[in-house]
Amino acid sequence: MFVATLIADPKRANLSGEIVENAAKALQGTAVKWLCNDVACDVSLNAKPDDFESAWQSLQTLKIDLIVQPIAGRRKKVLLADMDSTMIEQECIDELAAEAGVGARVAAITARAMNGELDFDEALIERVGLLKGLPVSAIDRVLESRITLMAGGPELLATMKANGAYCALVSGGFVDFTSAIAARLGFDENRANTLLRDGPVLSGEPGLPILGREAKVDALKEIVTRKNVQTDDVIAVGDGANDLRMLQLAGCGVALHAKPIVAAQTDVRLNFADLTGLLYLQGYAQAEFCAA
Repeated sequence: MFVATLIADPKRANLSGEIVENAAKALQGTAVKWLCNDVACDVSLNAKPDDFESAWQSLQTLKIDLIVQPIAGRRKKVLLADMDSTMIEQECIDELAAEAGVGARVAAITARAMNGELDFDEALIERVGLLKGLPVSAIDRVLESRITLMAGGPELLATMKANGAYCALVSGGFVDFTSAIAARLGFDENRANTLLRDGPVLSGEPGLPILGREAKVDALKEIVTRKNVQTDDVIAVGDGANDLRMLQLAGCGVALHAKPIVAAQTDVRLNFADLTGLLYLQGYAQAEFCAA
């Protein structure tokens, strides 16, 4: 048995009964269960549809996400999340660079690295080098004035943790930011890179080894072993090229508002939903959401 989940942006709330009825017919669905009126619903399927791509494309034009997956095991025991442009709306290094007066230059490198056009480690070293001499106090200033949470994040963490899931924040960014975001959202652990200091200013060097693409995969494997679960028990979410292997290894790898290279190589794509979409994917109804 399979289930097709249709999810809209909660701010748009444009998932109408007519859209669901047409999608269910196209997918040869057998039953509809609303998870949240006008936002999300499940359509039961006897088999994986042959014309998924056609149905997906039709719903994309309506700004509705569609995911088809087996019903069995859809609720996960581990959440593994990227931070920048995933759990938060910004790229932390770009915000630090803006404070240092090199924002445009660093943002251009970040964009290319996240789309897989540059080696992640080399791009990180180059960008951190441009932060040399920036006062360490700029980190707190950026956290307080420039960083905002991605919509749905607090509900995602609170609901999964209330249902016994283990939640880890694994970022190619920096511990100064992941530790603050992890504490704010309730992650059980966080892993990221380190910005080295030279007294009251940044030295322009990251700590080694750099946590990049392979480190995210290693984190997934280590957490799965430590928690005595399987990779199928993991839901992972990210948007950049350095997240791709993590997403492909997880039982459910969610490309959230992802870069083209990532979206092209993942089966679960949320282009319009916010982070509550990860709950709907697991079959949670809005009535089951927990407040942060």
